[in-house]
Amino acid sequence: MAGFGAVAAVGKSIETVLNAGYAVAQPTPSGPTVARLVQTDDLAEPDQKIQRPGLSLLLYRVDFSKTMRATWADVGVRDGRSHLPLDLHYLATAWARNAEDEHRVIGRSMQILERLGGLGGAQLLPDGDWDIGESVQLHLEDMPTDNLMRTFDSLRCDFRLSVPYIARVVVVSTDDGAAGPDVVTAVRGARIGTTP
Repeated sequence: MAGFGAVAAVGKSIETVLNAGYAVAQPTPSGPTVARLVQTDDLAEPDQKIQRPGLSLLLYRVDFSKTMRATWADVGVRDGRSHLPLDLHYLATAWARNAEDEHRVIGRSMQILERLGGLGGAQLLPDGDWDIGESVQLHLEDMPTDNLMRTFDSLRCDFRLSVPYIARVVVVSTDDGAAGPDVVTAVRGARIGTTP
């Protein structure tokens, strides 16, 4: 169960894995490709801070994991810590001087992430205070095209070739806690040595 730094560590871990993959096989002949974790301001014209060819990784939404919430609440009761299971939603966007290079960047990026399947052990940067054996799954997100287009409507740049990914489950936990006492059941009106 990671600390609050896990949210940032996941994005930097994805960035690191992609850049290592690009070093093995560059997507384009037009120069080195660089993956970069960005914020929305980095996408704004004309100050755009994206290297071309490149891939930007934008964390555009953080949700609590609806399917894992109850399970982690039960763990919290037993260990006395609070656990918040999160799904991190990323937008991987290709940047290049021409369409073919953008397609190559997105293709190579998807190949790297598909082969990886998730982040664990050495791929997770230590800033997240990960527990031993902790991992984060990384999947293509099933997002309707309309939703993807609406995401770009809220950004300060025009639509770009992008692929949505989801990192799950990132469990942010408190670092202190003690299990509560066992539950004691009392029956009103009962006395020791008598049967109700």
